Amino acid sequence: MNDDLPDTVKKCLDILDENLEILSNIEIDLNDEKNDELVPEMKLHHLYDMSEDVAESEKIKRAESKFMRRQSEDF
Repeated sequence: MNDDLPDTVKKCLDILDENLEILSNIEIDLNDEKNDELVPEMKLHHLYDMSEDVAESEKIKRAESKFMRRQSEDF
């Protein structure tokens, strides 16, 4: 019985890790949908600024996702 405990815990952690990744992807997709707004008559410099903001936001999201994955591996 006690010999099965480490394997069971590992399986549970694997399931949690997989679910964490799925939930993280869903959250990112939902946030992306919120950010998809059309703004009429934007000037070129506004579009450039927006593209920089989106790139920075994606880098942060990717870093958060990787951080959460590393945190779940430590358990």
